[in-house]
Amino acid sequence: MVHRYLPVDRWAIDSSNENSFLNIMRLKALFRFLPILAAIPMIVSAVAGEELTTFKTCKLIPTEWADGDSFQIQTKDGASHTIRLYGADCIEWHVSDETDARRLRAQRRYFGISEFGGTPQASIETAKDLGKAAAEDVVAALARPFTVQTAFADARGDGKHKRIYGFVTTADGEDLAERLVRLGLARAFGVYRETPTRKAAGDYHAFLQDVELQAAKRGVGVWAKTNWDRLPSERQTERQEDAELQLATTSQKFTTGTKINPNTAARDELMRLPGIGEVTANRIIEARPFKSVQDLRNVEGIGEKSLARISPFLQIP
Repeated sequence: MVHRYLPVDRWAIDSSNENSFLNIMRLKALFRFLPILAAIPMIVSAVAGEELTTFKTCKLIPTEWADGDSFQIQTKDGASHTIRLYGADCIEWHVSDETDARRLRAQRRYFGISEFGGTPQASIETAKDLGKAAAEDVVAALARPFTVQTAFADARGDGKHKRIYGFVTTADGEDLAERLVRLGLARAFGVYRETPTRKAAGDYHAFLQDVELQAAKRGVGVWAKTNWDRLPSERQTERQEDAELQLATTSQKFTTGTKINPNTAARDELMRLPGIGEVTANRIIEARPFKSVQDLRNVEGIGEKSLARISPFLQIP
């Protein structure tokens, strides 16, 4: 099978534009942090998983908790589902616990806005406003009937709502994740899989990364608030703290006798398995359901030795 990349417009600077000097400086700044961007781990799942089911003429169900990448929809036959978009991560604006707060901090650092407004509180409020803007854009984009395609892969991550991963196409034919990234309201980050058009997971990820760079160059959405001089150090701080957290939680691994079901376990539970990090945990979620523990061998990154380490803590009823 040959996978084709979607066309990506080349950046162009019009020398006749009075803002060309500013554009050039932004472009130079962008290229300065490209090596940093390339080093940041993205959560990519290359597992094709189950075949996608298509639901046409869906409608959005208004909820108080929805954000740009997670929301409730209703299918034509009246069934409701909570969708978590593949490939896009919008800023948290409903922060109710430490996990949400930590995620919001990571997002602020990713976009280089941790010091926007001069104080942490000002930065937090600005970030939340931009998260709300993403949610409002989704409401507008899905005002008319839209299409959802999903393999019903369990996307539960925070335990609040049972979510499933899905692709959403608007009435105008836009991929919703691409739209959010293009508008600077989301980063190209999350779980990926083969798309409805048979684009490989890696191709889709690379395409959204290119769209993100274009949004950064244009300075739209969250990128309008970015402190380019501070961005590399903010991301470096986040990586260091992530590494420290992993060291600190080593003692929280499961003890002998503990059993979890890989078909229903939350991402954080899966990450407590020996040798399982966030990337592999997301790959496990994407590959669900499993008929037996041995089926986890089909997950990228889990070999015979890895399976032997985690099997004592797994049970599929």
